[in-house]
Amino acid sequence: MKRIILPGIILLLFSSAVFSQSFGDIYRKSIEENAAIPYPFLREADVSWSKRMWRLIDLREKMNHPLYYPLSKRPDGRQSLIKVILGEVEAGNLNAYDVDDMNVSVTYSDIETKMGGGADTVQVPDMDGNMRDTVIYEAAKEDEVKQLMLLEEWYFDKKHSTMDVRIIGISPIRVFYDPQLGRMSRVQLFWIRFEDFRDTFASHEAFNRFNDAQRISFDDIFMQRRFSGTIYAESNVFDDRLINQYKVGKSALFESERIDNDLRTFEHDLWEY
Repeated sequence: MKRIILPGIILLLFSSAVFSQSFGDIYRKSIEENAAIPYPFLREADVSWSKRMWRLIDLREKMNHPLYYPLSKRPDGRQSLIKVILGEVEAGNLNAYDVDDMNVSVTYSDIETKMGGGADTVQVPDMDGNMRDTVIYEAAKEDEVKQLMLLEEWYFDKKHSTMDVRIIGISPIRVFYDPQLGRMSRVQLFWIRFEDFRDTFASHEAFNRFNDAQRISFDDIFMQRRFSGTIYAESNVFDDRLINQYKVGKSALFESERIDNDLRTFEHDLWEY
């Protein structure tokens, strides 16, 4: 048995070492110099109809993996979306906002605490057996950010006769096991304004599983709608109530599909054939 297991372990370690190495690219990539393409100018008079939607993206879905992986920064500089966001917030370059009010900014230390990180004081016995206060620092658990909430506005531009959408904000959600409650918990961490982060997203590379020579940016993923998500809520008279507040289980999924289908039907009915 040992003779069978040992080569397998060696092969696993060798495989990990192979993928952890990077000797550079055979050509110079320019994605780090990219900037976001500006939105076209939009007047109030051009928008004849609009609707706000909240969309939930589960990063555990295969189509959304480029937003979640890699879990640690790669030698080529590629990193996950949450690392890019937290890096800008920690450096003070861009702001993050409170979950309940997108006009109130929050600090990186507040976010770190919500993500299970930060400094904590515990009592540890010394050599003499006396208990002494010791400060222990734990890093934020970035790998537990497994969902994103998007705030979108769908609108019809009558000037260009197009149905379009703009992402207004993104809110990461931490999904983790809470030992105190004895169950899985979900915590919405903060909001960011998508437009503020577009240049940052445009200059950070995301993985393209179809072609290594045509890597895309995080801005491309969002602007080209290369993700999968379900509608979580729509603007309504009941103070933007969520679907799961009036539908349960499969009925909530059917309601989400109904809203999405109504959106497509509305666009289709704008035209006559």
